Order: sequence, then C-alpha cells, then structure tokens
Amino acid sequence: MEKLERTLHYSFLDKQLIETALTHSSFANERGPGVQYNERLEFLGDAVLSIVVSDYIFKNLTDMPEGELTRVRATLVCEKSLCDLARAIHLGDYLRLGRGEDLSGGRDRPSILADAFEAVIAAIYLDGGMEAASAFILRNMSSLLSNRTYTPFVDYKTRLQEIVQQNPEDQLEYRLAGEEGPDHAKIFTVQVILDNNVFSTGRGRSKKAAEQDAAKEALRLMGEE
Repeated sequence: MEKLERTLHYSFLDKQLIETALTHSSFANERGPGVQYNERLEFLGDAVLSIVVSDYIFKNLTDMPEGELTRVRATLVCEKSLCDLARAIHLGDYLRLGRGEDLSGGRDRPSILADAFEAVIAAIYLDGGMEAASAFILRNMSSLLSNRTYTPFVDYKTRLQEIVQQNPEDQLEYRLAGEEGPDHAKIFTVQVILDNNVFSTGRGRSKKAAEQDAAKEALRLMGEE
C-alpha cells in the first residue's frame, strides 16, 4: 500500500478507506457478508470530481458558454478519460477482484478502472478533505485540463437533459431495471423514465454505459440523434 500511496502522492490516515476503494463487488461477493466494496465511494467520488472539474473549467474557460462547458466537463470525466488516468498510475495492479473477474481481464476493464479511480477520489476526500481531493484530481488531470482541444465525448445523457429541460414540466430519471450474468461479465439494463413512464431502454457493461445507451435510444425515438 505504501507504493500506491507514493504514486498517489497521498498518505492515508484511515487505511481502510483506500482498501475499500480498491475492492470490487466481485471480491466482496466471494468473501461473503461484511466485506465492503467501492460502489458507495464511487458515487461520492463522481460528485467530488464533477465539482472540482466544473470549478476549474468555469474559472479558466471564461469565454465559453454554459452548454460548451457542460460538454467539456463530460469529455473530461467520461469513462475513457478516467480509465486512462487509472492506467497511468497502474491502479489495476492494486485492485481486489474476485477470481472470475480477475481471470477475465478485470484489472484492465475500462468500467472497473474508471469506477476505482472515482472511489480513490472519494477515499482521499473523506480522509483529507476537499483540498487534498482537489490536489489529487488536478495533478492527475493536468495534461487533460491544459489541452484546450478536447476530444469530444458524445454525452447522450447531457443532450437528452438539454432537450427535456426545454419543457420544465417534464421529469427525467434513469432507473436500473436489471442486471444479469456473473460478476466478471455483468450486463446492466437501464430505463429512461419520462413523466413516470418508461420511454426507452439501454444495456451496457456498466451502469453508466447502460444509461448512455438508454439516453441514445431516447434521442433516436425523439428524432434527435
């Protein structure tokens, strides 16, 4: 763990936090009840990452309108970007995976790496506060943030949200409808709920990918893809 802490440029007071951040659900499922895994930390890390990146681009891209800022943020925090950042610090080497997930290439699976990177952000935030988390994020994303020619990420969720917001009465949400398959090859099904009705359905190897697929299908049905 000391080697990883040197890579992260952060030493944890609570070692349990980083251990949990590196623990995938497949590992916990094999070990039985009581083993904490990183999904809750991923949830928090996603929020911390979003506010730090939002703050940075708001202050540094001063001539950019809101819609463009949203698209830039989506590019910076998308699964591919986070996966690349996780690979850069060899995060996969430290993951605690179930045997099946490990044997099937889970240490280099983009969704697992991106989720673990967000979980590490949350672990640093809980252990050292926003200043420490922000320093970690900005240090690791420095090359991405300094590159003003961002490779566009097609964020179907943002596009759908922008359309729905044109009618303030419409209510949009994403609902997990199911998951199938073993831990190392799980497929998630997500529904787009519009005004309490199922509007479209998507599938993917991660919840985020399934949400993007469901939003893409919703846009197709609206004739907006």
